[in-house]
Amino acid sequence: MLESMTGYGSAETVHSGVRALVELRSVNNRFAEINVKLPRQLLAYELEVRELIRAQFQRGKISAFVQVQLDDEQPISASVNASKARAYRTLLDELRNEAGIDTPVSLEHLLRFPEVFDNGATPLDNAEQIWPMVKNLIQDAVARLKSMRRREGEELSIDFTSRITEIEKTLALIKTLAADNLEAIRKRLSSKVDAIAGKDLAYSRDRLEMELVLAADKLDITEELTRFASHNKFFLDELHNDEAGTGRKLNFLLQEQLREANTIASKSQNAEISQKIVHVKEELEKIREQLQNIE
Repeated sequence: MLESMTGYGSAETVHSGVRALVELRSVNNRFAEINVKLPRQLLAYELEVRELIRAQFQRGKISAFVQVQLDDEQPISASVNASKARAYRTLLDELRNEAGIDTPVSLEHLLRFPEVFDNGATPLDNAEQIWPMVKNLIQDAVARLKSMRRREGEELSIDFTSRITEIEKTLALIKTLAADNLEAIRKRLSSKVDAIAGKDLAYSRDRLEMELVLAADKLDITEELTRFASHNKFFLDELHNDEAGTGRKLNFLLQEQLREANTIASKSQNAEISQKIVHVKEELEKIREQLQNIE
């Protein structure tokens, strides 16, 4: 089953006063490239996050974003540090007297000093407690990203099958045209041989007939059509292969298909066949563009 390299997966939950969110975005890339953005509490787990993602994807540039914050309904754990508040009040009164300022010290002035509050411990301070929750979210987001990539891969597989079917139809027409074309060439060359013989020129008929066979063989595209059909079969079979590296295998087969198309075009020496091959190559180019997005 094909898997695209583009997709999105996310997971979110609230547990024990902590709200956590994991988002994964994937785009096509030649190799597996994983970028991770973690909150400071979870920086020690970056390698494990990478391994959780890398275990499921062979190719693609994947960006992982993890966010943790206190739930809106979590009660405030801060408290007033009375001693520091009094100390700052004394310090400000002293400054006011030294500067000759009549304005009394107010609460607004004290709030400029965050030290007047003691922030109590919160669930965010315990990385070991929140990591299992985040790990589960990462696994859920990975599963959803993989599911989306597979759905897109299924759509691409349908498109590829349709295009290969169209190519097969065109090659069947080319095969018929090639047989007629080869017979016409043989007749034309034979008539030339007979014309030479009628002039009483010194020649070797066996040699001329051999040259006739060689010339006809150079224009024969039967082998190319047979190999092309074989490549098409393997291509369709590979669309349903669950093994890793499907995208690379399909790219290799596509190169072989293009090689056969170019050889047929150069050997046929027939305008109608050349026109059909142009259509085949157009379909192959469309497949090539889409293959860049297959894992």
